Amino acid sequence: MQLSIEQEHIISSNSCKSIGVKLENHFTTDTQITSLCNFAYFHLRNISAIRDLLPTSATEQLIHSLVTSRLDYCNSLVYGAPEYKINCLQRVQNIAARIVTRCGRRDDMTPVLKSLHWLPVKFRIVFKILLLAYKCMNNLAPSYLIELVMPYNQTRYSIRAKFQHRFNKPPLFEKKYYGERSFTFAAPTEWNKLPIKNKKAPSVECFKSDLKTHLFKEHFG
Repeated sequence: MQLSIEQEHIISSNSCKSIGVKLENHFTTDTQITSLCNFAYFHLRNISAIRDLLPTSATEQLIHSLVTSRLDYCNSLVYGAPEYKINCLQRVQNIAARIVTRCGRRDDMTPVLKSLHWLPVKFRIVFKILLLAYKCMNNLAPSYLIELVMPYNQTRYSIRAKFQHRFNKPPLFEKKYYGERSFTFAAPTEWNKLPIKNKKAPSVECFKSDLKTHLFKEHFG
C-alpha cells in the first residue's frame, strides 16, 4: 500500500513497534518472536562466554534480568499462537537453563526446569492471562480490560457460577485464529478452568504464589 502526501510517496510497512512490541499487519507475531529470540540469543552467548567466572546465583540473576524478563514482557500477546512458535521461545528458555545448570545438550529439560522452579513458556503465558483475569474479577485492572470480560449474572440459574467467581463463556468468533487469541476469549477460558481456591485468593501476591504452585503441579506433577 502506498500513501501520497503532496509530492512524497510513502510506502506502508508490514510491521511497527509499540511499547517494545513489534506488531504486524496480520498479527502473526512472527516478527515479534524472531526479534525476541535474536535479542535473547545475543545475551545468552555473552553470558555463556563468561559462565566459568560467575557463580550460579549471579548467572541466574543475569539471565532473569536480560532474558526471562523479555520472555515475560507482553507474553500474553502470543497466547494461542501455533505450537511451533511457542517452541521457539521455549528453546530460548531451555538454553538459559542449560547455561545456569551446565547440563548437556541431550539432557531432558523437564527435570532441569523443575529443579530451577521455572515454569515453561506456555505456562508463563497462561500465568499472565490469569493474573490479569484476577485483577479484572476484583476490579484491580484498568477499566478498558475489565470491560472486555463479564462475570456471570447472579440469577437463579447462575448463583452457583457466581459463587465460583466465573466469567461468562467467551463469544464465538468467525475467525478463530484471531478471535481465540484475544483477551476477551483467553481470560474466561483459562479463568473458568482454575480451581475455586485459587480464584478466592485474598490478595494479588497470594494469588500469584498459589497460581504458580498450581501451574507447576499441573505441568510437573
